[in-house]
Amino acid sequence: MINLFVITFLWISSSAVAANESNGNSLTVGKLPIDTLPTDFSQLNFKKVGSAKFSVLFWDIYNSTLYTKLGSYSHKNSPDSLLFEIEYLKDIKTNDLVDRTVQQWKYLDIPESEYSKFIPTLNAIWPDIVSGDKLSMLVLNNQSVFYFNDIKVGSIEEKEFGELFLSIWLSPKTSQKKLRNQLLGEIE
Repeated sequence: MINLFVITFLWISSSAVAANESNGNSLTVGKLPIDTLPTDFSQLNFKKVGSAKFSVLFWDIYNSTLYTKLGSYSHKNSPDSLLFEIEYLKDIKTNDLVDRTVQQWKYLDIPESEYSKFIPTLNAIWPDIVSGDKLSMLVLNNQSVFYFNDIKVGSIEEKEFGELFLSIWLSPKTSQKKLRNQLLGEIE
């Protein structure tokens, strides 16, 4: 009787795992779900493309780094998986962070209809930032997953969001051309 129970339990457990793996809703690298980012992104097979510090006058605002599987990035052919990390050097409230994101989309002449649907989600998952905090976005399996200090805080499942968000920094029309060139590894 115990053997039958064990066999039934194992069969049910393996069926549940297979169903979770096949439904496409679980974000994984290989077969591992990513709820916490490792401190060494090479563990995810990511290579650094470039990094940059954003400053306004004499205030340093944040450091940012772009990682891809190949260690390169093309805006026209953006990779299926990448990691973009921002380490903040100043405190910033969630509403200010979202407002500045929208300002940059407006600067890029992106129609409001393309980004407005994401604003409530960003307000819900982005926390208030304190100097030293990190906010990262992992694009994988057509999802954009946000991490706060390496812990998953939420995701946006629409495929187009990742490129839309990254266009703030990586579009040829960005307001910060030097920062873009540094993130792309074109200049130090």
